[in-house]
Parts: sequence; structure tokens; C-alpha cells
Amino acid sequence: MGMGGGGTGGAVSEINVTPLIDVLLVLLIIFMVIVPVTPKGLDALVPQPPKNKTNDVPNDRTIVVQILGNKDGQPAYKINDDSFAPSGIEPKLAEIFASRQEKVMFVKGDPDLFYGAVAQAIDWGHQAGVDNIGIITPRVESGQ
Repeated sequence: MGMGGGGTGGAVSEINVTPLIDVLLVLLIIFMVIVPVTPKGLDALVPQPPKNKTNDVPNDRTIVVQILGNKDGQPAYKINDDSFAPSGIEPKLAEIFASRQEKVMFVKGDPDLFYGAVAQAIDWGHQAGVDNIGIITPRVESGQ
């Protein structure tokens, strides 16, 4: 009693799935290895609300660069309420942060300004050696 295989000897119309499974397993292994190696995004420091709202003592070591819009379209710059020309901001920031251990600066811009003026102030901070630069938005300023 023999087990015959059909015996016609012609072409077989069934698909051979063994090579397909081999290819899928190789692709699965490749994707499992590649996924953990993908680069991670930037770490963002999210400002936290103060724990004690009644004890709001202003810090005199806080540096805030303000960009104010003028009527003629040219922005005006201030560092802690002292007005500066655009060419004098980066040297003043370098002077301020040269002797500081904590290199934190905040940038506050008018809402109707172009972002380029705010980006320029951030660039001046980086050139002065500031490590952390925060942006003060109207919502942050109102304390909500």
C-alpha cells in the first residue's frame, strides 16, 4: 500500500510559502533591531507653577530680554528694564553671564512682532554662553 503523490508529473499550481515566511522573519528581525536605535527628540524643560503663590519675591538675578515693537517697525530691546541698542545686547549678556554659575535667561516678545526678532535674541543668548533660555508667553506672565 503505497502513498502516491498524484503521479501526473506536471506543473504544480500551489505557491511555495517557505521562502515567503523566511523573508518575513528576516524583515521582522531587522525592524526589531532598527526601532530602538532611532534618535530621540529634544528634552524640553516645562515650567512648573510656583507651589506657594503668596510668597512671590522677585529674583534680582533673573535676566529677561524684552523685545518691544515700535511704531516705525523696528524692535526695541531691553535687558531687565534697561534699554539697549541691538549691537550692545550680546556683549552685555556675555558680561552678565561671564561670572554666573547658573546661565538662565528669559525672552519676552510683543505678540505683534515677527518671530525673527525673538529668534535673534535667543541667538544672542546662545552666543553669550547661556545654557537655558525660556520664552515668556502672555499665559505664563498672567500666571494661569
